[in-house]
Amino acid sequence: MIEFYNREKEIQEIMNILNMRPDLITFVYGPINSGKTELMSYLIKTLSKEFRVFYINLRGIYVERSEDFLKVLFEVDDKEYDLKEYFRMLMDHLPSKLELPFVGGIPVPKNLFKRFFEGKEVENVFKYVERLFLKLKERFNPVLIIDELQVIGDLKVDELLIYKLFNLFIRLTKELHCCHVFAVTSDSLFIERVYSEAMLQGRCRYLLVDDFDYETTKDFLKRYGFSEEEIQLAWEYFGGKPVYLVEAIKNKHRLRDICEELLKIRVGQIEEIVFRLEVEDKELFKGVMELFKEVREKGEVRYRFVTDTISFLVRNNILFADPTAKTVKPQSKLDLLAIRNILEDFEETSKT
Repeated sequence: MIEFYNREKEIQEIMNILNMRPDLITFVYGPINSGKTELMSYLIKTLSKEFRVFYINLRGIYVERSEDFLKVLFEVDDKEYDLKEYFRMLMDHLPSKLELPFVGGIPVPKNLFKRFFEGKEVENVFKYVERLFLKLKERFNPVLIIDELQVIGDLKVDELLIYKLFNLFIRLTKELHCCHVFAVTSDSLFIERVYSEAMLQGRCRYLLVDDFDYETTKDFLKRYGFSEEEIQLAWEYFGGKPVYLVEAIKNKHRLRDICEELLKIRVGQIEEIVFRLEVEDKELFKGVMELFKEVREKGEVRYRFVTDTISFLVRNNILFADPTAKTVKPQSKLDLLAIRNILEDFEETSKT
């Protein structure tokens, strides 16, 4: 079994946040497959029982209407309760089924949820959540984690639901100080959009969960018997991307083959995305190839604002944009190698 490994810096930063009064929304962001969800899951398991963690994962959830979001947001109790009675019960029996400190979705009695669901009372939903966390704060330290929050970014209920949701987060943290809120996402452009449009200046902080650096990667692979030569090979192809390093460990007996196979697959995937533009949008295609050349040369490229080219490549998970540093870079070392191969072939073909 491959174990969770070496996120002491990020863990300490989150624990420092949790040990203070809630005051800011915390965005946990980073490249795809860098270990954000695994980090949060590990923390949930290790927190003391004074915490109550409500974890909602929107990954793979199709959210088209407000009802879809409510179904994911709440853990519905089959029984019907008066609200005051329900709050008293939760103080003594939260949670009733799951292992502490993890609770799951936000608990709600069946009768109240039906009112929310049938009446689409989004404002009342948020008022309920606010009252619930204020009550729980009397005895516990509530923590709300919403993973892959960008899923609801374009959902409208009178106005964009995301703005109403962030107003709730601001109430829970900066105004009422009753609940820590973590918004986890690999869509950094979503962060930039929400920051600029929802007036979050001074109301949020950022925690980058990046791929491993070389020394961490080296130490990690050594735990699984990798030689210096094997470590160098894995680093050359995969860098410190945890998900690829796991594949390297599983395929240690044919390491070079798996490296070349995954690179070939990634080249094909990016070619399918990019060269379609040569027919459908020549101007965007030109911009993509120019940005690829900058990335090939520098590895990491600074930007002043998000262009259509950056947006296209980030949305297709080829580049990662860091909105705090205003930089873009390949999502992984494998993506960088694929970009180099694609440019080399394209430039050779252009000469003939």
